[in-house]
Amino acid sequence: MAKKTTKSTVPSPTLTHIGTSGEARMVDVSDKEATERVAVAEGRVVMKKATLDLILSGDAKKGDVLGTARIAGIMAAKRTSELIPLCHPLALSKVTLDIVPDKKLPGCMVRATVKVTGPTGVEMEALTAVSVACLTIYDMIKAVERGVRIEGIHLIAKTGGKSGDYVAGATPK
Repeated sequence: MAKKTTKSTVPSPTLTHIGTSGEARMVDVSDKEATERVAVAEGRVVMKKATLDLILSGDAKKGDVLGTARIAGIMAAKRTSELIPLCHPLALSKVTLDIVPDKKLPGCMVRATVKVTGPTGVEMEALTAVSVACLTIYDMIKAVERGVRIEGIHLIAKTGGKSGDYVAGATPK
């Protein structure tokens, strides 16, 4: 006897940036409520201890590595929609970028927090900020060490919006 299949009542996830014909599209957020939204992303730049020591001493050839990376990350968050084709341009209300040297890595932990009041989230802005800050650190120290690794760029948390809050590693409800 043939096995009878039934349709699932649980909707399958869909990619919001893909139209019904498979074309890329920007999501229409005009009907979404403007709410406060915050996203936090993190990554790390791993290097030799001597390279980290050079950064911390302030003697890198190109100047203040961590200060330059911080500004680059903030600028990148503000320009995310110019880099990621289907992102909405957003009037960000806050961008912070923290870079903490970690002698145990050795290297730097990079964390961005981005905030907006609007109809769409700021996850991409936080991830872009971290990515560009990490790349800037690499650019400024590559003459000393080419084997630097950029690792673990990911979303830590996000709040606000219809889909609710997200915390990395938390069990979904």
